[in-house]
Amino acid sequence: MARDPLFFSAHYGSEPPAEPLPGSHYGDDDSGIRRQASEIIRAVLADQAPGEARARDQLREHVAAHPGQPEKALAQHLMALRSASRIEAVLNGRMLLTAFQPIFDLSTGAVIGVEAFTRFVSDGPDAAGWFAEAAEERLGSELEFAALECALTAAQSLPAHLYVALKLSPDTCLDPLLPEVLQASALAPDRMVLQLTDPLTAEQAAALVPALLPLRRRGVRLAVDHVGSYFDSIRHTRLLGPDIIKLDRNLIAGIDTDTLRHAFGEAMTVLAEEIGAALIAEGIETRDELGAVTGLGMTAGQGYFLGRPSTRPQDWAGWNLPAGEFQALIKHDGAARS
Repeated sequence: MARDPLFFSAHYGSEPPAEPLPGSHYGDDDSGIRRQASEIIRAVLADQAPGEARARDQLREHVAAHPGQPEKALAQHLMALRSASRIEAVLNGRMLLTAFQPIFDLSTGAVIGVEAFTRFVSDGPDAAGWFAEAAEERLGSELEFAALECALTAAQSLPAHLYVALKLSPDTCLDPLLPEVLQASALAPDRMVLQLTDPLTAEQAAALVPALLPLRRRGVRLAVDHVGSYFDSIRHTRLLGPDIIKLDRNLIAGIDTDTLRHAFGEAMTVLAEEIGAALIAEGIETRDELGAVTGLGMTAGQGYFLGRPSTRPQDWAGWNLPAGEFQALIKHDGAARS
C-alpha cells in the first residue's frame, strides 16, 4: 500500500477507529490488510475539512465500486490522487523540462541513445535537491512520475532510432502504476530503457525481477547504475540480469591514471560479457578518459567531452547525422568541450 495509516491520521487530524467498514469481512489471512485499509478510509471520511470534500467524495465512489474490499478501494483512491497531483504539477505548474544527453557507440561515433535528465523551470536547488525535498514531503513518487511523463512526451521529438534511458528509483519501478504510464506513451517499448539510479536493498532486488518481467518481455530494457558503489551491488546486478550496466562519473573520473579505477573498469567489462549486458561509461570528460575506456573494450559512452545534455529539439535532430560526421565532430571539437 502506498500510504501508511500514520500519514492519514496526521494529515486528517483523527484517530482511525478499529471497526471494519460495512460489508467488510475479515478472515485469518486477509484481516490485517483489510482492517488497516478500513481504518484509513474511516479516518479520511470522518474528517470534515472543507478543502478535503472532493477527496472524500472520490473515496466514497471507490468504496462503492469495491463493496467488501476496502483494500482495493483505498488502492484505487490513492492512484487517483497521485494521478491528479501529477497532472496538476505538469499542466498547472509547468516547472518540468527534459534534457537529453547523447550516448555514443564508441566504435563508430554514432549516437545510439540518450539519457533523460529532469530540469526545473524555477529558482531553487538542483534536480537532486528537488527530488530529495519531494521525498521528504511524501511526494517523491508523484514527482518521479511527472518527470517520467515529461521525458516520454519530449522523446517523441527525438530521432526515431534512439533509445531513451529513463532514470527511476527502485520504488517507482515496483509501483503498479508504472506499466500503465509506459503503455500510454507513444514511445515504442523497445526504445525504453528503465535505468535504476539508487542502490538496492536485498528485498527490492528480489522483487524487481518478477515485477519487471512483463515489461521486459514486451521489449523494455533494464539498465543499472552505481554498480560497485555499495557492498551487494555486484550480486544484485547478477540477480537482475540487466541489458545495460552503466559506470558513473565517480568511476570514470581519472580512469586513465588511477590504477584502481582502471582495474575496476576491466572487471566490469568482464562482468558485462558474462551476463550478456552492454557496458556504458558515463561522465567521459577528457580525451584521455575516452582513450582509457575504449582501451578496456567499453563500446558505448556519454559525457561532456562527447556531448552535453540539451533541452533543444534542434540539437536532438543533429544526433541523426551519419556516423562519420559524428566522428569528425568528436575529433575536432572534443578538446573544446572537456
